[in-house]
Amino acid sequence: MENNINPNQENILSKVLVEPIVTEAATVLIEQNKYIFKISPRATKLQVKMAIEKIYKVKVDKVNTVKVPRKRRTRGRIPGCKSGYSKAIVTLKEGSKIDVFEGK
Repeated sequence: MENNINPNQENILSKVLVEPIVTEAATVLIEQNKYIFKISPRATKLQVKMAIEKIYKVKVDKVNTVKVPRKRRTRGRIPGCKSGYSKAIVTLKEGSKIDVFEGK
């Protein structure tokens, strides 16, 4: 599958992953071999899978995506919103591991 990637797709894959999400819930999921990443809103599951496999050199078993809705916030008397985002929960195959705390 990696041999069929043209240069234009490589440029897209580099912009698919925004950052890994490191929270208490995310560290609990690491024990189940699941990792959470903030992704581009237009990214597909296949693009996320290819990007994870290319950047971290691991085998991905499955990808679940979630759109997190925006939330209302106020600063003093001024109402506003925190922007929403998309995230991906990536399940790796047995024996694969990503060290998220070291960075990319």
